[in-house]
Amino acid sequence: MTNSQSRTPLDRIEIRGLRVMTLVGVLSHEREAAQPLEFDIILEGDLRDAGRSDDLADTAHYGLVTERAAAIARETKDELLERLVHRIAEDALTIDRVEAVEVVCRKLRPPIAEDIAYTAVRIRRTRADLQIPAHTSHRAIVALGSNLGDRLGFLELAVGELGDSIIAQSQVFETAPVGGPDNQGAYLNMVVSVDTSLDPFAMLRRCQRIEALALRQRIVHWGPRTLDVDLLFFDDITISSPELTIPHPRYAERRFVLAPLSEVAPELCPADWDATLPPDQVTALGPLADLT
Repeated sequence: MTNSQSRTPLDRIEIRGLRVMTLVGVLSHEREAAQPLEFDIILEGDLRDAGRSDDLADTAHYGLVTERAAAIARETKDELLERLVHRIAEDALTIDRVEAVEVVCRKLRPPIAEDIAYTAVRIRRTRADLQIPAHTSHRAIVALGSNLGDRLGFLELAVGELGDSIIAQSQVFETAPVGGPDNQGAYLNMVVSVDTSLDPFAMLRRCQRIEALALRQRIVHWGPRTLDVDLLFFDDITISSPELTIPHPRYAERRFVLAPLSEVAPELCPADWDATLPPDQVTALGPLADLT
């Protein structure tokens, strides 16, 4: 299977029937009086986060796209529709979470001596097509853990939800529980490195939504759980707030974090951690793909 065949199709936001009066056209009389143009603008991107969060910050702001497209059309000095739709597409691709855009522009009063409804230009452009720089990319280091229910299945769920943004992942480690109530089952742990355009707090919300998919419940402190998705590091920044602490507190004290972290980002592990930490029961089981 090729990469293009396996890639998840992009989601779409459709803006239909935007009408703007403007001066456009090559003929002299088209430069003298405004005429109506009608636009359809189709935004393509990944909308899964917005579907789970119900948060405007997690989707493409189509109201902003609409306002900016209308302003470009009203202020245009272009003669050709081809140039106008190109500029609208170029602008839309600068909006967060828009990876590709299709723009249709209909001239509703074309200067043709025949009975036609309209003429139109339709284009589709991606960020790569227009050499627009990729959205700012960040590296997030995320720890995954499960000791309740289908442990491997929950790790696989988390990896699947993070999807193509994962750039590296550790083996799965089985770990005796540390702290919390007695008689807990053993944990499965792993660490992944994620390439993301999200900010740290949006990345935290994404981690929490993945936990919710696994029906994670926070009833007993350090108690058994279906899935932990913990944000350990985000680039090289430090955050200390009631909502988020980065680097994750106590990560440097936990062999079950450092063993998989050393496979993904060894530079983030304390020096000599393997020799200085207590020899907790941490056993490498192999890559997740080989275990599921």
